[in-house]
Amino acid sequence: MTATPALKSEPAEVWITGIGLASSLGEGLDANWDALNAGRVNVDEKTFAPYVVHPWSPVNLDTQIPKKGDQRQMEAWQRIGTYAAGLALESAGVKGNKEILGRMDMVIAAGGGERDIRVDTTILNAKAKGNAPPGFLNDRLMSDLRPTLFLAQLSNLLAGNIAIVHGVCGTSRTFMGEEAAGVDAARIALARIAAGQSDIALIGGSHNGERKDLLLLYGFGDYNLRGEFAPVWQRQEHPGFALGSTGAFLVIESKAHAIARGAKPFARLTRVVSDRSHRRQAGEITASLRKLWGELGGGLKDGGAILSGAQGAEPATSEERAFLGEHPDFAVRATGTRFGHNLDAQFALGIGLAALSISRGALFPPGDSSGVEIEMSKPPTQIVVTATGHWRGEGMALVEAVD
Repeated sequence: MTATPALKSEPAEVWITGIGLASSLGEGLDANWDALNAGRVNVDEKTFAPYVVHPWSPVNLDTQIPKKGDQRQMEAWQRIGTYAAGLALESAGVKGNKEILGRMDMVIAAGGGERDIRVDTTILNAKAKGNAPPGFLNDRLMSDLRPTLFLAQLSNLLAGNIAIVHGVCGTSRTFMGEEAAGVDAARIALARIAAGQSDIALIGGSHNGERKDLLLLYGFGDYNLRGEFAPVWQRQEHPGFALGSTGAFLVIESKAHAIARGAKPFARLTRVVSDRSHRRQAGEITASLRKLWGELGGGLKDGGAILSGAQGAEPATSEERAFLGEHPDFAVRATGTRFGHNLDAQFALGIGLAALSISRGALFPPGDSSGVEIEMSKPPTQIVVTATGHWRGEGMALVEAVD
């Protein structure tokens, strides 16, 4: 008779030991931190006019994706994510460690693949001109698309490429669902480690906002920021989000596992909670955020900080602002102002910036003069990260200093 394993009496403490960030502000922690403190914002108002985007800063892909063949078969969002994942593994000191990578879990938040604009345009033009006989569409798709393109549409290929390039070969889970996917990726990974089902995990996501097909998609919903850039809290007259291009990954692990290998934490990931309000009546998003705030626990101290994932789309942004107004002593920062809105990757970005701020003993300066974001002179020891989906889903995380 096989004995049943004893349940853990106390959840394991979970540390953030690696952060990988490649964004519109630069590559790596120092470049992004310096840009944040300098108040720099990198936006492009012309290439995709009338839409505003935050373009990815150029990097040398060879440093994290050494094989040109691997680079060629990936779409841009996969290259961004695979690159940032390599930075996170380096930051945690596990890159190349086959023993750890062989059992490291992955929990990814990812959207669908990118369209081949040239092929789509050719097909649509032929249809419009009446030059499309029966079977034309199938013929073109079979002959014009490279063999890997359809596979590259699959969201779980980001995890697959990370496994191929970096050798992360434990269990793998991919969540789809825009902002809510990022929340669930962090929530599930944290729960597994806290319950003793996993020792170490790579979590995060990536987003390529420089896509005409994506801008068209969100344009149909009137979600895109048009014309000129403005900070998130100053878009009431012209609401919308400016899509960003960012890869954000974290290595999280149990305290015991980190200590055993001599790893130092950036911060502790204490709690991740999620909700999905009906959004049928005004105020439901605000009520959902209040509920999540209560679920973070009674240990929240006044005068902390909040890294908001608000994007500028309405009514989500105004309802989150109403919730933030109930906590005037907290120093708020909208990550969407500095990095644009990165949908699936925005929550991991917020958690990474919270851990980085705690480890550096300071919160970066406010991003506008709206009054929502106030100065914070003391070192932050607790930072709440919010995620309010532009269409659905709400979430929060509590990131704390390690005692």
